[in-house]
Amino acid sequence: MSLRMRLMGGLMRPVMRVMMNRVERPEPLRWHLDVTARWVFRRVPGMETRDVRYPGGRALWVSAGPVREDRVLLYIHGGGFIAGRPETHQKLVARLCRMTGMRAFLPAYRLAPEHPLPAAQEDIRRAWDYLRAEGYAPEQIVIGGDSAGGGLALSLLAELGREGQRPAGVFAWSPCADLSFSGASVQSNDATEHFFPARRVHDLAAMALGDVAAKDPRVSPLFAEFSGCPPVLIQASESEILLDDARRMAEVLRRAGGAVELETWAGAPHVWQIFDGWFPEARAAIASTARWISSLSDR
Repeated sequence: MSLRMRLMGGLMRPVMRVMMNRVERPEPLRWHLDVTARWVFRRVPGMETRDVRYPGGRALWVSAGPVREDRVLLYIHGGGFIAGRPETHQKLVARLCRMTGMRAFLPAYRLAPEHPLPAAQEDIRRAWDYLRAEGYAPEQIVIGGDSAGGGLALSLLAELGREGQRPAGVFAWSPCADLSFSGASVQSNDATEHFFPARRVHDLAAMALGDVAAKDPRVSPLFAEFSGCPPVLIQASESEILLDDARRMAEVLRRAGGAVELETWAGAPHVWQIFDGWFPEARAAIASTARWISSLSDR
């Protein structure tokens, strides 16, 4: 673990955990993520964005440098289903675009509690359908996401599998795949988790779910059935409470016949990739993802 990540994590943990212990409404979290995205996350040289509206949705096209036209990234932002938007994650995704030469499509989706799940899943499906209508074949689309967005990416994968649509590949960074929070790491990693105290996870679930059951496979892909799986990459921190979501999700996909790579990193914060430019582990994880995406052309 680098000294920079250790120091930044040590400063981050008490601040974020106090805030998460106290927050009762999503608005403070949305404000905090917006401010952090504007002033803390690092801009990528050559980043370009374009807003697009389509039936039932809005998204950002993001690129950084020369763009290949044979493949596109559908990236789904995180934020616990209650915060975040394409603009908060555009810098992170631009780094991946620069490393892969791909253009990325970042859809907005409805947030809970105003719009409980599965509203977000419905919106992400509309984004997929838009890319298909734009002429992209399933095998030209790489799906990715972080945290809640990683869970949404896996939920979309299950839905597409039932229809015989097979994307090029799917990656999930620190995915939230089980809204019942039944993984052992929810408790065993509570002391090392940087953001989410274990005692608050069911409050978050209640805010996101509305009347939907926590183990409903539409919203918790850990309990979904998968078929025709493409290659999948999952990255998670060994310190985060969602570690077992990643481990168990990898096993579910392997049993379904998927070629799954699970990478775990010691001491990193939840979705540490978003701190690109602040400590080397963030850039290393993004670079590993970029290499994995590039390898899909050979499979």
